[in-house]
Amino acid sequence: MLIKQSADIPSSEITPRDLYLNRRRFLAGIGLSAVVAGLGIKELVSPSSEALATEKIDGIQKSAFSTTEKVTPINDVSHYNNYYEFSTEKEDPAKLAKDFKTRPWSVTVDGLVAKKQKWDIDAIMKFASPEERIYRHRCVEGWSIVVPWVGFSLSELIKRAEPLGKAKFVEFTSIHDPAQMPGQRQQILNWPYVEGLRMDEAMHPLTLLCFGMYGASLPNQDGAPLRLVVPWKYGFKSAKAIVKISFTDRQPSTTWNEANPHDFGFYSNVNPNVNRYHSQAHERRLGEFRPRPTLMFNGYDQVAGLYSGLDLAKNY
Repeated sequence: MLIKQSADIPSSEITPRDLYLNRRRFLAGIGLSAVVAGLGIKELVSPSSEALATEKIDGIQKSAFSTTEKVTPINDVSHYNNYYEFSTEKEDPAKLAKDFKTRPWSVTVDGLVAKKQKWDIDAIMKFASPEERIYRHRCVEGWSIVVPWVGFSLSELIKRAEPLGKAKFVEFTSIHDPAQMPGQRQQILNWPYVEGLRMDEAMHPLTLLCFGMYGASLPNQDGAPLRLVVPWKYGFKSAKAIVKISFTDRQPSTTWNEANPHDFGFYSNVNPNVNRYHSQAHERRLGEFRPRPTLMFNGYDQVAGLYSGLDLAKNY
């Protein structure tokens, strides 16, 4: 039997902690629960309540955009995170972000708009009634989640900024705060984190400006206090802890595209026919063992018209 040394194992090959912790349920399903019981394994402790210190959001409306798929348990979503500003390890952000300060917080809106301004986060949250949208969320590494996000269409903010006719792209900049974010003390990526969308992508009603999930405010490790959710694109397009939204006539230079342009293109639409960092043909939901086929645009066929005539293998 080949045993790899820890330094030789990429994080993508390591069984997610939450899947490992669910081994009893798996074993019971194949008739081995008695074996597990005989081992005398201690009951597992629930994740720290500090990592889930959120406030309930009132007045949430259900959205017609929601999928009917089974929702991923909140403990999985809040304890297995891609958040390099805190750590490259999936389980660390929940611990390292628990004291991250999200108030006071403001978002600067600038660039090619008629109304350049700085909005307080609590004012932004009142732009529209909060909606719960159960979205599939797909990671390039091959895992996925189904989350009841809370927010409203990004277009609500864009309309208030009144973009000029020559504004073709929207750029999102995340906070740069190495004092609070230990991952930013290393040059893993070019900080601050920057992402971007075409204007028509940003205005699509599926594109969500998100400030909550599971009926409460966002946990820090999931992008509090304000993040983007673009369900038909890979997860890294959904910038977290946003502090600036800029409108431009040029395609933004985005963080992962700068780091690895071959694997992380500007568009980054879910496309099972494109192999980059990992094969995209299948995905595995957190908490499940059996992979499932990946759907084009993550199953959101409503956006296909945005890319009519565009080669989505070349324009990845």
